[in-house]
Amino acid sequence: MSSKTTNSKSKTNRHSLVNFPEEIDEKNHIKVYGETSYENQIAVLSHYLHNSSEKLTKKRKEEIVGAIREFLDRKQSRQMLNIEELTDEEIWAAAESPTQYNLFEEFFNVPFPGPKEPRFTFIDLFAGIGGFRIAMQNLGGKCVYSSEFDVKAQESYLANYGEMPFGDITKTTTKQYIPKKFDVLCAGFPCQAFSLAGKRLGFNDETRGTLFFEIEDILRKHQPKAIFLENVKGLAIHDKGRTLKTILEHLEDAGYDVVPPQIVNAMDFGVPQHRERIYILGFRKSLHVDINKFKYPEPQTTGANRPKFKDVMEKTVPSVKYYLSDVYVETLKRHRSRHEAAGHGFGYEIIDINGVANAIVVGGMGRERNLVIDKRLTDFTPVTNIKGEVNRDGIRRMTPREWARLQGFPDDFRIVVADASAYKQFGNSVAVPAIQATAQQMLNMIQ
Repeated sequence: MSSKTTNSKSKTNRHSLVNFPEEIDEKNHIKVYGETSYENQIAVLSHYLHNSSEKLTKKRKEEIVGAIREFLDRKQSRQMLNIEELTDEEIWAAAESPTQYNLFEEFFNVPFPGPKEPRFTFIDLFAGIGGFRIAMQNLGGKCVYSSEFDVKAQESYLANYGEMPFGDITKTTTKQYIPKKFDVLCAGFPCQAFSLAGKRLGFNDETRGTLFFEIEDILRKHQPKAIFLENVKGLAIHDKGRTLKTILEHLEDAGYDVVPPQIVNAMDFGVPQHRERIYILGFRKSLHVDINKFKYPEPQTTGANRPKFKDVMEKTVPSVKYYLSDVYVETLKRHRSRHEAAGHGFGYEIIDINGVANAIVVGGMGRERNLVIDKRLTDFTPVTNIKGEVNRDGIRRMTPREWARLQGFPDDFRIVVADASAYKQFGNSVAVPAIQATAQQMLNMIQ
């Protein structure tokens, strides 16, 4: 089956690589180019361009040439080069000097490029939108491999770091791209299986809980100097502590001295969000790190100097689409009344803008428990289909940008997906400042 060549997107839409139309076969399967999908080829290409000092096998070089040829075909960039037919040698020349031909601006014209003179290397597993990556890059780290299954999260990752994450980490073909050597493994591995709000199936959850063992497999094979894992607070008490005990035993058996895990609250590190997460850190035994000397960072913001939600509020009045309808407000009130009558604590919550937000999480509950009153709106004309009218009390949802700030993402982080996806991505992310402060303590032990 031959591939179709498409016209390049407008230059104003830099983040459209993952939106190139795929050819669909008669069974509605997305077309596969050779052994890998187009997204995987972009992952191969972007990882190479950012890590071009990597020694390549003949097979890997051929794979990169194929990925670039496909990429150039889709962008019709051969015309830009004034070359009718590109040879493999010419393609490889473009790969070795990617900025010379300005063919790969999607990979280099990004807000968060890696450091030119890195102090250490790391890989970003279950990467989401790169909360770990920003924290580690701020400390001088270079990401040499990333993996993320969600397509929309891949799109955000590409737009901000110039790198398409590889997909399903359970596949051998995905893990084969992990460099042989790197210093730190970072992973905010899937937390739904251990969440207090979910069914808490743990390792009995065949799709999510067992993904921890993919981390173990990588650790055994690559033996990085250190590991930094993040998960929900509920992991600490799941199955009466047996799940966490199993994780720690497996890390120990994989060759790591593990620091006693600690629950860290993001609001202690400069963001106005009450978000408790468990951190698990370890060091390769051969380094002989005295884990008893490791100390988690002291809270950086407490009491009067703790940020307030109003510090991250939109400076201008948000779109009317974020304001709730009067019908929806009444529905939320009835819903909370039913739960209160039944002795439950669920329901919407309006936070004090002079206080901190509740944890932002995926799903409607994360938004409904973080409503705010913002009476700056003057035009109540709806821009979406709603029942009733826009409420006159100023009750609104937080915006995706406010959620980004609650997680410590800089304002130049590009939000290139629809609101629904943005809420999901920031709700699933790590709190950047808390990760960074803890990672600094970790790096002090190995550098």
